Parts: sequence; structure tokens; C-alpha cells
Amino acid sequence: MTTTNDPLLASLAPVSLAPVSPVSVPAPCAVPPFEPVRVRGARPRLRGAPRRGRRVPVVLLALMAAALAVAGSVSDGRSAPGNAKAAAASPARPAPAVPLVSAAVRIADAATVRLLRPGDRVDVIAAPHAPPGREGGARVVATGARVAAVPRADGGAGPDAGALVVLSVPRATAAALAGAGVTSRLAVTMC
Repeated sequence: MTTTNDPLLASLAPVSLAPVSPVSVPAPCAVPPFEPVRVRGARPRLRGAPRRGRRVPVVLLALMAAALAVAGSVSDGRSAPGNAKAAAASPARPAPAVPLVSAAVRIADAATVRLLRPGDRVDVIAAPHAPPGREGGARVVATGARVAAVPRADGGAGPDAGALVVLSVPRATAAALAGAGVTSRLAVTMC
């Protein structure tokens, strides 16, 4: 054995390896023969259990489909027999989009028209022509009309002629704008 100057190694005791004794294993046990265990009456229940387990989700899916079909028919405007109150209380589909037409409108203030760009939303207000001593009431002719185009100012018109603007509005509103343009001075406000 060699000696070292290291105190840690010197403190360790020398290890002696002893021969390992064989581990004693118990002798095998004999299992006595026995008949297999048979349980009567349990087999049909075990075979039917998976089918019963599948019935619950199938029934729930069928009920959900029926509920959605009834709800869909009520919201489409078709009501199931006897559901007149439910059809009246349910929110209706939004109305189909109204076709828009282009209406050329002469606005009294040309400077206001120069501020407009295509795509802007405006309200059109009509103020009837009135003698200087009498003032008439103004009325709103169109609300939320979309500006389709702003044509260039024509050079031949006088300073009080105003400026032209093309609006996209429903057909009924276009007729009202044309009628108001003949009898009134029109102005716009931006929405």
C-alpha cells in the first residue's frame, strides 16, 4: 500500500473486498390445479354496455340537430307549425340591399363641394327659395348619401351657380333630390 500526503485520502480506510456469498433463492411453489371461474348472466350485459354507451351521444346529437333545425327555420322566416309567436319574436333577416342609382345634385356652396371626395358620406339639406323678408324652413332630403364623384367645376357658370356632386342613393331618394333641387337651394353636411 502506498502512502499519500493528501489528508483526505489518508482519512479513508482501506477497503477490503470480501467474496460475495450467493443469494439464497426460495424454492419454487407449486400451484394447485383449479377449475376456471365462470360467472353466469354477466356476459350479455358486458356485450351491451358499449352499445348503450354509444346511444347517449347519438341521442344528444339527434336532439341538437332537431333544435338547430327548428331554430334555423324560425330565423329563415319559415316557422314550424304552431310557432307563430316564436317567429314574430325572433329577429328577422336583414332587408335585402336596395339598389342604388347615381343622382347629380347642384349644391349652392361651391367651396363646400371642393372639400368632398368620392366615398364621403353626406346629408343633403334643402332650403326653399324665399323672398328676403321671409325665411322658409329647411328640411333634410337625404341622409348618409355616398359621394360617387365630384366633377370639375365648369368655367361658364357664375359665382352663385354652385357646384355639381354625384351621389349614390336609392331611387326614391334620387327623385326627392331632383325635386328639391328645382324648388330649393341644396346644401350638404358631412357625416
